Amino acid sequence: MADYDYDVLVIGAGPGGYVAAIRAAQLGLKVACAEGRATLGGTCLNVGCIPSKALLHGSELFEDAAGGTMATYGIKTGPVELDLAAMLAQKDESVKGLTGGIEFLFRKNKVTWLKGMAVFKDAHSVEVAGETVSAKNVVIATGSSVTPLPGVEVDNDKGVIVDSTGALALAKVPQHMVVIGGGVIGLELGSVWRRLGAKVTVVEFLDQLLPGMDGDVRKEAAKIFKKQGMELKLSTKVTAAKVKGGKATLTLEPAAGPSTSSGEARSEVLEADCVLVAIGRRPNTAGLGLDQIGLELNARGQIETDHEFATKVPGVWAIGDVIPGPMLAHKAEDEGIAVAENIAGLTGIVNHDVIPGVVYTMPEIAGVGLTEEAARERGKIKVGKFPMLANSRAKTNHEPDGFVKVIADAETDRVLGVWCIASVAGTMIAQAAQAMEFGATSEDIAYTCHAHPTHSEAIKEAAMAVTGKPIHT
Repeated sequence: MADYDYDVLVIGAGPGGYVAAIRAAQLGLKVACAEGRATLGGTCLNVGCIPSKALLHGSELFEDAAGGTMATYGIKTGPVELDLAAMLAQKDESVKGLTGGIEFLFRKNKVTWLKGMAVFKDAHSVEVAGETVSAKNVVIATGSSVTPLPGVEVDNDKGVIVDSTGALALAKVPQHMVVIGGGVIGLELGSVWRRLGAKVTVVEFLDQLLPGMDGDVRKEAAKIFKKQGMELKLSTKVTAAKVKGGKATLTLEPAAGPSTSSGEARSEVLEADCVLVAIGRRPNTAGLGLDQIGLELNARGQIETDHEFATKVPGVWAIGDVIPGPMLAHKAEDEGIAVAENIAGLTGIVNHDVIPGVVYTMPEIAGVGLTEEAARERGKIKVGKFPMLANSRAKTNHEPDGFVKVIADAETDRVLGVWCIASVAGTMIAQAAQAMEFGATSEDIAYTCHAHPTHSEAIKEAAMAVTGKPIHT
């Protein structure tokens, strides 16, 4: 039997990788984790989920104070000023605390951190910082990075055309920010800078925001963002960008292409002092040396695995953003636990039909399971909706925007999907996900007693609406 340096070597210390490493160590395996970044936590903790939420929360507090919301509750603040440097420092402090926490967990669980980028030499050995280490099992958890937009060159150092990383560290509030991409990242970061004082224009190639979400949610979200002051340019594409004198000039055209009688596309010029490119992310597979082990990528640049997260190469596994499925930190974390348990001879399972997604704007937008459109394609359904305007807690908090929508199978009443827009939708959706994991019907949710007054009562009322018996509408 071959001798290896480690039982498990995880490549990448993001949410999927560090969780896989810790869980494998908990199961008694000798584990190492290779990470080239100076701190652990991957994109999520360093330049993604965590710092963006810190700025979202900070900007919400600023808008509440400066916009007069606090005053309506009798809280008089006097003149309100923004200290952007302090807000960014608070964001950095949050990141530092959490990434340091993972270092502590590595030490506690005796996970070896190999500092450097890992490159395959063969299926059981990789080179990290000039040294070769071997492992019986190698887990690829290298995450994803920003998808570039041809003709629009990102330079975060200049702060004019930036990606999501650059948008977390702008030195000043832009007068006009153009966000290219109406998805989750663009809308979240656009919301931050709008609340802090920027005019924000969102340019989206498709005819609606938030691709992949329920149709009603997409329409309502657009209404809410417009009401908040965002300018939306849908069915529009950016064909060129020039930077001069600290400003960017963008050329826009209809997404459908030429539309005049002469065949020339109608173009529009838009000037901004900051452009955020947020058109999506792509798997980080370049430079891993996958060709050395005969592992090919699919048409989308992803690594294919079986239901246990094993690739076609024995002893090589993959999880997170590099495999098919939504690019979400919590999906990667669950896969990290599952792959570690599978390697240890246990049964690790992830139900990919019940993975919630959240947009952390205000109000938040969340969903789990099928959209109404997808559910109708599969068969007959029943739908119940309940407006947050009729929810007592939302009304008391002056948070009237949004709704909850429950989609159930017409014959079995089993819940197929839940979608909501509410100030705390990201927290509310956990109840729906757990109910669906246990195969709940809309009646199960409707007859579960919910505390009053809470936002979550809207989920109960929407479930009651599936059978036509909501109380408060």
